[in-house]
Amino acid sequence: MLDRNAFSTNEQLSADIVIVGGGLVGASLACSLAYHCADLHIVVLEAQPVPPPRSDIELNAARHTSYDTRGTALSYGTRQIYEQIGIWPQLARYANPIHTVHISDKNHLGNAQISKDEEGLDALGYVVENQCIGPILLQAIAAADNIQWYSPAVVKKLTKLADSTQVVVSGEAINATFDAQLVVICDGADSPLRNQLGISTDERSYHQHAIIANVSTSLPNNHVAYERFTDTGPMALLPLAEFNPGDNVGRSLYRSALVWTLPSGCVKEVLDLDDDSFLQRLQQRFGNRLGEFTCVGKRFNYPLSLVAATEQVRSGLVVMGNAAHSLHPVAGQGYNLAMRDVHWLSCVLANAAKNNEPLGSLTVLRRYINQQKVDQQRVLEFSDKVVKLFSNNNKILTLGRNLGLIALDLLPGIKPVFVRYAMGMHATI
Repeated sequence: MLDRNAFSTNEQLSADIVIVGGGLVGASLACSLAYHCADLHIVVLEAQPVPPPRSDIELNAARHTSYDTRGTALSYGTRQIYEQIGIWPQLARYANPIHTVHISDKNHLGNAQISKDEEGLDALGYVVENQCIGPILLQAIAAADNIQWYSPAVVKKLTKLADSTQVVVSGEAINATFDAQLVVICDGADSPLRNQLGISTDERSYHQHAIIANVSTSLPNNHVAYERFTDTGPMALLPLAEFNPGDNVGRSLYRSALVWTLPSGCVKEVLDLDDDSFLQRLQQRFGNRLGEFTCVGKRFNYPLSLVAATEQVRSGLVVMGNAAHSLHPVAGQGYNLAMRDVHWLSCVLANAAKNNEPLGSLTVLRRYINQQKVDQQRVLEFSDKVVKLFSNNNKILTLGRNLGLIALDLLPGIKPVFVRYAMGMHATI
């Protein structure tokens, strides 16, 4: 294992790859690169104060906005990626499998149901709380001999040189300048570095906000994920693992991860409700399929837009994760698309290293983006069209989407294609 305190401050240091951002995507990329490119020296720079990675880190010890109690839906394709790099056995302990997806349109006849048994799979996907994913990734980083982690460490400046990129870093963890073959920016949808470098974005506001929270219900979720379309926007309930708080309660808490989409003008009123009133409003919108809503955890609130960077690769530079593309959560595609990006960048760089090609070469990086651009475009268009179709009260569109849901449930040729797409299995990994 590398000594992460081996260097003094204000030094000129070198690295093969510098990853800016240690959230879920940045940490996953570090783990993937460590697996595919074991001989490369990888540095992760995280601006937030996250405890240094160690093998015995507790699941609730990593304090990072990406590592909170929110649940993330992992596609079957993402499971395959985590399996390949050796992360899945640890994640599987906390991953609640999705056996069925139930799709419905409130106050209309159209609905569809997708089952793991119909597809011959163990699960259609999985739901894991971020506070479990983050520390497991940090454990893997701690065990890797070729990764160094610095936090808090803020990148002040990037300077492109002839054959490398200089990364000026300042923070409690380190004050230094790294000379790197490749810099990967994973610092979020509002990426300061992306903006600093003059990389523009195509943005499309949906004039919606997402309220995200964990909720408890009187009935078990039975591994069913619900996608409920309403006249004010889509609502998803993803099955979380049951939680037994102890003998004082006497029974398990049946939990689900809520993603409730609302028009921007309505969100403040719903956020300002006390817990009981919030649960009553949620009950009215969702219905009684899970019995009564009994408890709600901390509520998060996000404005929703489609954001896509106009450049994802430059010589010596890659933009990834939400900094590259930020999607509406309606179809749960954003993180899973980012994981496929992680996989293919790692494969391309491993092949380049094997052939002694410069990792930051534009020729090398174009292989990555050419591999992923079709996948990215399809997912962005799919997500955007679903939002427009199911957040619209136009009678013709309402009829069309309900006929589509009925067709999805009844026509045998349509469902397998839809399922493979939704599960991230349309793209080979």
